Amino acid sequence: MRFYSGFALSGDQHFFDPYLKHSDYTVSGFSYGAIKAAQYVADSRERIDTLQLFSPAFFQTKKESFRRLQMGGYFKDAERYLENFLTSCFAPSPVAPLALGENNAESLQELLYFEWTPSLMERIRAKGTLIEVYLGLDDQVIDVAGAREFFLPYATVTSIKRANHFLQENF
Repeated sequence: MRFYSGFALSGDQHFFDPYLKHSDYTVSGFSYGAIKAAQYVADSRERIDTLQLFSPAFFQTKKESFRRLQMGGYFKDAERYLENFLTSCFAPSPVAPLALGENNAESLQELLYFEWTPSLMERIRAKGTLIEVYLGLDDQVIDVAGAREFFLPYATVTSIKRANHFLQENF
């Protein structure tokens, strides 16, 4: 199994263990990593049975002012931006321990401006790859309703009640 981590993260795969298919023919990604996983599968010539997208970065319904605000916050103070970003990823729960990975403005810009398209999804499905999307209904990072609406025609979409961006359930 190949796993792509979220923006600025490393070793975040364990958060998704309850849902991960540990198969040589599965590619998975979380948030920003979901973009990378989808692009990898679309361009790959190897056998991939399942693509798992955990809280895929879905910002195409957000206004340009939102994107500019995010980029400005990162440029002003990247460390504080990441701290606030992780707080919102885990909200309303406390931030769980995790390892930070590389991050830069180009990756954040790609995450914020990436557009999921029907043609990308059809290229993946045309290979015979099944697409699974997992969304937390209490996710405070992405547009959950917009993501659900977009992915439903192409994927099995699992919505998890009371779950945040990391799909951790809040009771």
